[in-house]
Amino acid sequence: MSALSNIIIKELRELLTPASILPIIIIALIFGSIGSSMEGIREGFDEQPVLGYIDEDNNYLSTIVTTYLNNNSKVIFNSTDIADKSYGLDQVKQKQGVALIIIKQNFSRDILNDNRGEIDVYWIMRGAGLFDAVSSEVVEGTISSLNKEISKILIQNNTTINASIALWPTSRIDTTYFKDREIGLSPGAITSMLASQSTFMPIVIMMLIIFAGQMIISSMALEKENKTLETLLTLPVKRTSIVTGKIAASAFIGLLFAVIYMFGMRNYFQGFQMSEALNLADYGLILTSQDFVLVGISLFIALISALALCMFLGTFAKNYKSAQTLVFPVTMLAMIPMFITMFADFDTLPLALKGLLFAIPFSHPMMATRALIFNDYLLVISGIIYVSIFAIVTISIVVWVFKTDRLLTGSTRRKKIWMFKKKRI
Repeated sequence: MSALSNIIIKELRELLTPASILPIIIIALIFGSIGSSMEGIREGFDEQPVLGYIDEDNNYLSTIVTTYLNNNSKVIFNSTDIADKSYGLDQVKQKQGVALIIIKQNFSRDILNDNRGEIDVYWIMRGAGLFDAVSSEVVEGTISSLNKEISKILIQNNTTINASIALWPTSRIDTTYFKDREIGLSPGAITSMLASQSTFMPIVIMMLIIFAGQMIISSMALEKENKTLETLLTLPVKRTSIVTGKIAASAFIGLLFAVIYMFGMRNYFQGFQMSEALNLADYGLILTSQDFVLVGISLFIALISALALCMFLGTFAKNYKSAQTLVFPVTMLAMIPMFITMFADFDTLPLALKGLLFAIPFSHPMMATRALIFNDYLLVISGIIYVSIFAIVTISIVVWVFKTDRLLTGSTRRKKIWMFKKKRI
């Protein structure tokens, strides 16, 4: 029995190390923060929407609409003159409102004559993330409730009205102002159209970085265990060539994995599309050939920086087992921007979070596609420059480490200096 307990204690000591416990704690904290964010979203749905309205009709049924809006939302602007539209939009923008609703002239008469009354909705969209869509979804719910209120009045007071009009008495024309563009869609439709950029690309890039990083760290650990690294370092080959060769080979395999993974994930998401998707090109939300080149450069430079960072971490691996824990820092650096870019837009983030996201080199290809769709070239090009500098500095550090004795003796002193001192002694 004592022998069994000793074996159990020995295994627990080997398994329950700070390197194995810390990743679990951090992952728990990440999911906890996501849960808190979801709670914040739920509270956001309970808040009254901030909007303005113009009642051109100023009649029986439009009064029902304005009364409902005044009672169930925070109205920051109201008018009965369409000439006030520009001023109303400015007021909504300045006061962080979501939409300006215009009840068109003859709204009441059209409905009572078995035609849908027209409502124009001018949306102010500030971000394309899932969190950013909460406020517009609240307004969508308010407009849906407006239709129900009108339906109740029609059914109670007019039994001869057309059933389809009674069930849904209004028609709507949406116009969204987003990043200096005027788009003839609602924010919800735009967010849905950009869903592939919000979820697909960050996941692919995260998996690419994790696969390639784990590969290069494990490779270095196995070379240490098998003593092949010592043989390689004794050959008359420049250390720069060794580092470049390892990074290039891992980058090629990583990109190959990314292509395979992208095809699989594309089929996965297409399988869940139950209706015909809106076409981004119909609204000018497309990537040009130049944009695709910039996305490719951003992805490649980010991959090189990830591999250089993993190779640096790999120098600390004593064996294959210890190498598995060294992948964790890179995994976290890939997961953090993945979650942020999925749920929020870079432009709507707090300044501190913007700085953190920009500082992580892996976040830039995750943001590149959405940024280029809206012609935000400054963010993409500055990101490429920053990540390139990060990669060059990291590779330089790795080359310096390879020129020292750390890989063989754990010391950063150069072998020649160590041998010289030994001879003097």
